[in-house]
Amino acid sequence: MSIQKPKGTQDILLGDVEKWQYLEEKARELCIRFNYKEIRTPIFEHSELFARGVGETTDIVEKEMYTFMDKGNRSISLRPEGTAGVVRAYVENKLYGEPDVSKLYYMGPMFRYEQPQAGRSRQFHQFGVEAIGSEEPGIDAEVIALGYTFYKEVGLRDVTVEINSVGTPEVRSTYRLKLQEFFAPVKELLCKDCQSRFERNPMRILDCKIDQKHGEGAPSILDFLDEACTVHFQAVQRHLDAMEIPYRINPRLVRGLDYYTHTAFEYKAAGIGAIDTIGGGGRYNGLVEQIGGNDQPGVGLGLGLERILLVLQAQGVEIPKQKQLDVYLIGLGEAAEQEVAKLLYQLRLHGVAAEKDYLGRKIKAQMKSADRLQAAYVAILGENELLSGEITLKKMATGEQATVALTDFADYMSKLDN
Repeated sequence: MSIQKPKGTQDILLGDVEKWQYLEEKARELCIRFNYKEIRTPIFEHSELFARGVGETTDIVEKEMYTFMDKGNRSISLRPEGTAGVVRAYVENKLYGEPDVSKLYYMGPMFRYEQPQAGRSRQFHQFGVEAIGSEEPGIDAEVIALGYTFYKEVGLRDVTVEINSVGTPEVRSTYRLKLQEFFAPVKELLCKDCQSRFERNPMRILDCKIDQKHGEGAPSILDFLDEACTVHFQAVQRHLDAMEIPYRINPRLVRGLDYYTHTAFEYKAAGIGAIDTIGGGGRYNGLVEQIGGNDQPGVGLGLGLERILLVLQAQGVEIPKQKQLDVYLIGLGEAAEQEVAKLLYQLRLHGVAAEKDYLGRKIKAQMKSADRLQAAYVAILGENELLSGEITLKKMATGEQATVALTDFADYMSKLDN
């Protein structure tokens, strides 16, 4: 029996990998415009990082992490999200010594043990940004705008932004009691998870898909915000309005991570069955200190790349094709083959995408290969051409032919407009 990939993972193959590359290139280009710098952190960390940062009572830490003991008897976990690792790197490398806000971005695989379905994998990929060092509401709005702009520029339609304020720990302690009072009469009717959340984090009940009906009429956290939280949330809205970023306030939006304070937000788009959240984030004042650093405020987001691709497919959005092969070289005879090998390398050094046959096929089969590879040109070098020091160049789209001196060929192709 052949070995197959683990459940909940995927091989990204030719035809699909180009779509991934397109999203990744868009993300990098956008981050350059917004002045975010790339950071790369390990895909596994000490389990304590996620318990302390993400929260011991979250579904991620309790149920979904891939955790194991290594040979040194240390508890190690594959990263389930990106923020905790970036903040750990920020603290460990003392990035808070920089004079400006640390604006960082990352891309890569995350891991959660859950039942695989459309838009939910055990190994999935995120593009995320973190801005650490500023309490200004303007940076909250900038992060929200960056995510919205990314969706827009890759071609997604009908993306909506939902925002809320989850206040501070002090605000939430008062709100928690009010929620417990509200849910107490129906506690036994709640799902098993929400019965557990009732004591530990009743705000999470508002986010439960199963118990939506029991949450109708629940008190809104917006009615419990103190003055500082209210001022911050209103300022975020003013910044979004100024940038003309469309949004709606959703007082039930709480997110699934314990580190959020003040602003929380999500991006919604239909097209993945019952799942409509394609990304989100929020502010996490206090997390840097919790992980062991000097107290610094922060805000960030994480966008699921698999979900973006699923929505693009559902909306029938065609991702622009990447540059295809510029030229396919064919050599007829041993001497010509040797010259073709030399030309092939010269072309590549000149920035030209070039290929040749490595299976010893006849010219007809090589022409078919050039067609399959969507080569813009085919260059044929036979004995006669070799003697005259020229190569025959054929444009595949029109059949138009020309001869080019071998000594000029690489430079000629590098300047050619395909």
